[in-house]
Amino acid sequence: MGVVSVFACLLPDSGKALCQSPGQPRRFDVVVYGGTSAAVIAAVEVKSTGQSVAIVCPDKHLGGLTSGGLGWTDTGNKAVIGGLARDFYQRIWQHYDQEEAWKWQTRAAYGNRGQGNPAIDGKQKTQWIFEPHVAEAVFEQYITQFQIPVFRDHWLDRDTGVRKVDTRIDTITMLNGAEFAGKVFIDATYEGDLMAAAGVDYHVGRESQQQYGEQWNGIQTGVLHHRHHFGVLPDKISPYRVPEDPRSGLLPRISPDPPGEFGAADQRVQAYCFRLCMTDHPDNRIPFPKPEGYDPQQYELLGRIFAAGWREVFSKFDPIPNRKTDTNNHGPFSSDNIGYNYDYPEASYQRRQEIIQEHRRYQQGLLYFMCTDPRIPADLQKKLKTWGLAADEFVDNDHWPHQIYVREARRMRGRHVMTENELLKRRPTPQPIGMGSYTIDSHNVQRYVTPEGYVQNEGDIGVPTKGPYQISLGSIQPREQQAANLLVPVAVSSSHIAFGSIRMEPVFMILGQSAGANAVLAIQLDLPVQQVPYERVEARLIKAGQVLHYDGPAAGGISLKSVEGIVIDDEQAERLGQWQHSTATGGWIHRGYLHDGAAKQEARLRFQTDLPAAAKYRVEFAYPPLENRSTATAVTIHHRDGTTTVHVNQRQRPGNAPFESLGEFEFSADRPAIVEVSNKDADGYVVADAVRWVAISAAAEQ
Repeated sequence: MGVVSVFACLLPDSGKALCQSPGQPRRFDVVVYGGTSAAVIAAVEVKSTGQSVAIVCPDKHLGGLTSGGLGWTDTGNKAVIGGLARDFYQRIWQHYDQEEAWKWQTRAAYGNRGQGNPAIDGKQKTQWIFEPHVAEAVFEQYITQFQIPVFRDHWLDRDTGVRKVDTRIDTITMLNGAEFAGKVFIDATYEGDLMAAAGVDYHVGRESQQQYGEQWNGIQTGVLHHRHHFGVLPDKISPYRVPEDPRSGLLPRISPDPPGEFGAADQRVQAYCFRLCMTDHPDNRIPFPKPEGYDPQQYELLGRIFAAGWREVFSKFDPIPNRKTDTNNHGPFSSDNIGYNYDYPEASYQRRQEIIQEHRRYQQGLLYFMCTDPRIPADLQKKLKTWGLAADEFVDNDHWPHQIYVREARRMRGRHVMTENELLKRRPTPQPIGMGSYTIDSHNVQRYVTPEGYVQNEGDIGVPTKGPYQISLGSIQPREQQAANLLVPVAVSSSHIAFGSIRMEPVFMILGQSAGANAVLAIQLDLPVQQVPYERVEARLIKAGQVLHYDGPAAGGISLKSVEGIVIDDEQAERLGQWQHSTATGGWIHRGYLHDGAAKQEARLRFQTDLPAAAKYRVEFAYPPLENRSTATAVTIHHRDGTTTVHVNQRQRPGNAPFESLGEFEFSADRPAIVEVSNKDADGYVVADAVRWVAISAAAEQ
């Protein structure tokens, strides 16, 4: 399809032009409810076939989180992002390929840092990192180009607004009386409101480990991933107003409830936040506001964290173009408002607004506290004051994102339930309609008091999928007896932990297109969506460029077969202690690399091989560098003449990237060649990707 300038075809407030008075329903072949990225892509897929379609949504701005601050795209393996999803990122690239797009920063000054891979891929003409208003303009470009009617600020009557005839939805009615009839309906909301109002089964909260035979579902007390827990601090933190005195009561934002039994189900959902767009450009910066009713006591726990030595304030100020950020949660007490969203999925519209405002006050207060409270280290506070909200973003909402990050709400129980077992390839996925690949990622779910009397977070999980996985057609389809003409590409049929990976915005676009294709075929064949032959859906998606199967190397990686020498990858290394797989920093070999986690427990890796001949070998160590790495990672080479330990600065790029030479050593053929990597005395993350032996000369005779 043709692509035009992002800003050349913005649609003036289409909702006003298309508002409807009560009366006869407006009729369309497909009615998409919701204004998310999946909604727009689904509508484009339908309209491109010649079927009529409308977007009906509570939103005023289209794009959901993609245009609501999440510009640092969580993509995983970009090779499996095809179809209209890839077209979206190509349109982003076309915008930034124009010099006038770089108002506050030159393209060269921005660089090319992205989520595990370059942000800008000139060969593929895709750009994965972008400003919120640019993303929204691209979505509006689709609306204008395909002439899709959009009914904004239209809120489904969730009590009586869904009229069904037998198993089919006939019409949906809004609170303002507007009524819409369709042959097929698509619920593209984060909350699954249409799905729930139509009487489709769904789940809220975490299932038990036993329900689907999963390891990472349910309550996960004692499991400490990433750096979003109190175990990263050198000292344990008291949860009480008077430290160590339970009689003084708990500090704010700590639950008095016991966390529950490990592996058990609960009704809690992972924390929400706003993905803030910040800038340090003085001509585009709005100072962080002081929220109404600001109470510094709400942040007493954060004060104690700083007193314990925590300094990682700027670790998730992820750069997007024009000297802006997509700022995300990082650390034990950050932008995630843990425990204040449990009732959001099923709450009334009014109650949801109250929850959203509470999150906004909390996050504004958090920033104001760090900018003004004397307990914040002076150097950090001075630097933070150079930041503010971007004046040219979210201009009709006081520069605050219009979309809260609903990381998880209702999840349908449909024809097929996606679980960690499909994501981790323990069993095949039936009838694939798209692929995901991002790490299985749940943010924290609760903050509680441990039996020892200290504060701790729970629920943060990061489990790599070790490559792309398929997503089933049945996961976007309700059971036919519940709704024969409804598709659900966002609140998909998935367990809590599987949704932790599926919930990425590019995947929602992929599933949105797949839902649109299923809807069109159901209309053309005059069948329930569940009865459309899979082969027809598959053929249409493949023709549209959707990626349903993938056998190549992980995107961003270097093929193991292409690396010369004798190479032992991290997957072949013997692990002692806790190591975690990652693909977050690009340039790795094979399927990713290992890091030692945040808990800083002693850990070692042992790379071992039998060399083909006695000789002198150059020993090389591969690792992806980053500023949070250790500057003195101990790497010990076991060679013919003994052992040699080399300390590697993993913040620097390897001299012969991705390999850093550790030196030349003599090796015997009758003993294994061994290299050990240790995190002892490390001053940052220790990472390890591969070890290579390159023969230099035959060994001298003994």
